Amino acid sequence: MFDYSKLLGKVVETYGTQQSFSLALGMSQRSLSEKLNNKRTWKQSDIVKSAKLLGISNSEIGIYFFKTKVQ
Repeated sequence: MFDYSKLLGKVVETYGTQQSFSLALGMSQRSLSEKLNNKRTWKQSDIVKSAKLLGISNSEIGIYFFKTKVQ
């Protein structure tokens, strides 16, 4: 399982709400929520598009999308 708290913070900082970001991403709010809650996996294309929309550099993608949750 991955920890998307930093990603969620970036979403809120950049778009204000998950809904606004999901619209920009071209994804339903439910799908985005399921990805952020580890109920669905992120496709590579969604990660690349999200990073671009949020201004995340390629070298920072791991920090936002692949940080594992501490058990």
